[in-house]
Amino acid sequence: MLHRLKNKWQVSWLQFTLIFTTFALGGSLCGYLGRQLLSFTSLERGIIYFIIYIIVVTILWPFCVLLASVPFGQFSFFKRYLGRIKEKMTKKQ
Repeated sequence: MLHRLKNKWQVSWLQFTLIFTTFALGGSLCGYLGRQLLSFTSLERGIIYFIIYIIVVTILWPFCVLLASVPFGQFSFFKRYLGRIKEKMTKKQ
């Protein structure tokens, strides 16, 4: 499966490793920031908290991944990647 992704993205193994590292760090940063933002609310950890958390994380994720991609030199990859996701989401059928 990893070989298929590497070939689909047409990247070297080093760049592939940097991309996966960026995904991991961006996702972790996103989760951390989401928890920090929700700590300012008076919500208890119930169903409403987790629904809002999922919404906040979904909104934050692209920004966190782009931010995490800069130190690894993968900004251009993730800019294109997020552009393709946006294109697929806004595509009218």
